[in-house]
Parts: sequence; structure tokens; C-alpha cells
Amino acid sequence: MASVRKRALDFLSHPDQLSLLATQRSEHLGIRRASSTRTPPWRSPVILDELAHRLRDMQTLPFVVVANQHIAHVYELYYKAFETFRRVKEIKSVDDNDKYCEIIRNNMNEHLTVIPRLAMGILECQGPMDPLEMDKFMNTLLRARISRRVIAEHHLALTATFKSPGHTTATASKLSSKTDSDVDFIGKVFLKCNAKEVLEQCGQMAQQLMRQAHGQDKAVAIPEIKLQGHLDATFPYILSHLQYIIGELLRNSVQAVMERFGDQSERLPPIEVLVCETPQHVIFRISDQGGGISPSIMPYLWSFSQGPRRQRSLQNLTKVPKMAATMQELEVAGDAALTEPRTSLNQDSSLRSLTSRPPNLRLGIGLSMSRVYAEYWAGSLELHNLEGYGADAFLQIPKLGNKNETLTTRAIMDSV
Repeated sequence: MASVRKRALDFLSHPDQLSLLATQRSEHLGIRRASSTRTPPWRSPVILDELAHRLRDMQTLPFVVVANQHIAHVYELYYKAFETFRRVKEIKSVDDNDKYCEIIRNNMNEHLTVIPRLAMGILECQGPMDPLEMDKFMNTLLRARISRRVIAEHHLALTATFKSPGHTTATASKLSSKTDSDVDFIGKVFLKCNAKEVLEQCGQMAQQLMRQAHGQDKAVAIPEIKLQGHLDATFPYILSHLQYIIGELLRNSVQAVMERFGDQSERLPPIEVLVCETPQHVIFRISDQGGGISPSIMPYLWSFSQGPRRQRSLQNLTKVPKMAATMQELEVAGDAALTEPRTSLNQDSSLRSLTSRPPNLRLGIGLSMSRVYAEYWAGSLELHNLEGYGADAFLQIPKLGNKNETLTTRAIMDSV
């Protein structure tokens, strides 16, 4: 705690690089912007500026909030990251880049504790700050975290492409022109996301999770997931983000239907998924007959810090020391576990071995995290509640390449 106080005082009293960057305004952080400079993305002024702003955001919180052990832990990680990447020198060789990639991997592993610790800190700090301000602060940090993680994983994936046995100048030319039908990935972006494949895989995983929760009882009734619409829609996207969103929505629907009907029916009402493809977007509608959402929960549906299940979420988060916010980290038995398409370039982006957790451990932040993921790529996630009958979730995502990442404007981010 003393170190947090000391660094806060240093920030206010010394015009060092951190305080200078934290008081400047800059362009949004994105893959295109970060890769447009010769310096590595984490070393560029844009990234250092981003880290500095997030540190300043935490330093301007009420002292009792930043002194919370979980918020203080996150602050220390951000400060260490700033100091680490501030000292990275310009990459001039493949060996330099390999060392730099190792720094990125170590930093990503260290930051696996950010989401659960941040969520616990937000839940514990109910009195000192307005809940709406706490949610705004959480959303800002999560959006910024997604930006940095996407760029870091993108750099690692591009490095893996460069070092792959089949990589040549001709291969690079095909990648840039996107004319080779055999090319599946450009960095972290999967060029051939297929709506039907993603839905089927996420659906099988959601059903298997419920079987595990019931002790693998083969007699337990599991609702069918019916797919319709433009199932052949194929579009570029970051697959782990889409799997997380779809997986969370289907898990919620399957669980709601099973809880509502219990053992009353051998054949449960199905969950219906409609896919609609437009020139610019792909829209998913997931409809269930799980009875809808309770009026006591509905006002806090997208909140990280409020709601009647706050205490349960806090208790469950203490059992999750690390979290990458991917569906792959769930411990799913059998063949239902999510995987990315087979490619030698995948770099264990889910960090599954470090973040695995039981599938029935509900953290209370799945929907909120899903909306953050969707809105980061200029998409949207809305839920229409039919109390007593069911719920309809509408997910709209852009076909990547049509829109840049949409971080909140700097003015709004700085006002947290």
C-alpha cells in the first residue's frame, strides 16, 4: 500500500514521462495505428500514452478505492508494464524481436490476474464511489485492456507467421493481397469465420457444460439448439472474441430453460438461433423460453458492480485467480471443448493451462464482458426480456475490414 501512495505522490510532484504522457491527448489505439510506426507497438508513444492514462485514472480515484488490495494490485501491474515497455529499445534484428516477444508473453501471463482482481475490487468498493462511475471505470479499463491484448497477440501471431517453415516473400505477397484461398489467418484475424461452425461448436460446448453440472447424467434433458437463416455467412473476425460472446449467450439460454422446466419435461423447448447477413454486418438472434429475466436483476444486467447476486459473484471470483476471458479456458469434458481452426500459427492465445476453471462456476460478469467485446469492434449486444416467457439476445458484429476498433473517445476516457 505504501508503494501505491508513494507512486501517486511521485506522479503529482515530478514531470516525468508517465505524468507527461498522462496529461496529453492522443489518437485511438488500434492495430493499424500501432503498426504504422517502426518502433514495436508496445514501445510506441501511443501505447505508453494509453498505459499512462489508465494509471492516472486509478490515481484520481478516491484514495480508499485505489487503496483496495485488488485495485492496488492492478495498479502495480500497470505501473510495472509501463516501466518495462518504456525501456524496450528499437528492434533491429530477428533476435531482438524474439526477446521482445518473450517480454510480451511474460507481461500477458502476469496480467491474467487483472480481470478477476479488478472485478473483486469494483464489487468491494460500493460505498466510496457511485456505482455508475465504477461501471464506467471498469468498462474503460477493459476496453483499453482488449486493445493492448489484441495488438500483443497480433504481433506474436505475425512473428509466428514470419518464422513458419513455409513463409517466403511470395507467401507474404499472397497474405497482403488476400487472394490465396488457403490463407486462414492474418495475425489474430481469422478470415473464414463461419456462422454455422461457430454456433454449432459453441452450442455443443454449452450443452456439455450443463451435462457436467448434472454429473454427466445421460438421462438429463438438454434443450436442442436450432439454427436458421444465413448459416453460410463467412466473415473475418477475431475468433476467440466471437466464441466468447456466442458461448456466453448460449450458456445462459440453455441454463435458463433447464432451470425453468427442470424434470417436468423430457423434451425441452428448443433454443432458436437466427443468423442474418448484410453487406456490412452479421446479426445473431438467440431466443429461448427460459422464463425471462427477473425484474430484480434486469436493471443491473450490464453492471459489473451492482445487483442482487453481487455477493455470490464476489465469492466465486475469489476462486478464479487468473482469467483470460475466453471460452477455451473452461474445463469441458469430451470433444465439446472449443478450439481454433488447426494451424501451426496458433500461439495458445487462450492461455488455457493457466486459466482453466470449473464450468459451473458463474462469475456474474459474462454478459457485461460480452458487450465490451462486441462494442470494441463497433458492434452491439442487446437483450429483449419477455418476463414469464423467455428472452431474445441480439448480437450485431461488423465484418472486420469495414470498421476500426471503436474505443471510447479520449475525452470520455479521461473523464472517468
